[in-house]
Amino acid sequence: MKKILLICCLLVGITSAGFAQKSTGITDPVEKAKGLQKELKLTDIQTTKIAAIYKESSQKFEKIKASEHGNTNKMLVAVRPLRAATIKKIKDVLTPAQAVKYDKLIKDNKGGNSSGWSDGWSAAEAH
Repeated sequence: MKKILLICCLLVGITSAGFAQKSTGITDPVEKAKGLQKELKLTDIQTTKIAAIYKESSQKFEKIKASEHGNTNKMLVAVRPLRAATIKKIKDVLTPAQAVKYDKLIKDNKGGNSSGWSDGWSAAEAH
């Protein structure tokens, strides 16, 4: 009986650990743009432009990640200007009302469980 209980606990632990590793962030630039389209009521043209911005940003992030060999501290420093540039490019595509909502999205997501609205990559990829 003890062995069965031990095996059950082990299986539950392994299963929980497996689910904990899954990323919930959206990494595809087009999907991220579509998500932002829903949040900000973007036009199709705006969505296409923002998808291109996210794609470019994602490619630059991958270069940073490779050059810093996955060193998170160095990556965080190197990514700051990229993030700022991405935000500016996205805001240039938005109407003033959408830009206000976008700023709020960024501020609300800054605390941790970010969906990455301000970048072209998933928060989970940065770790």
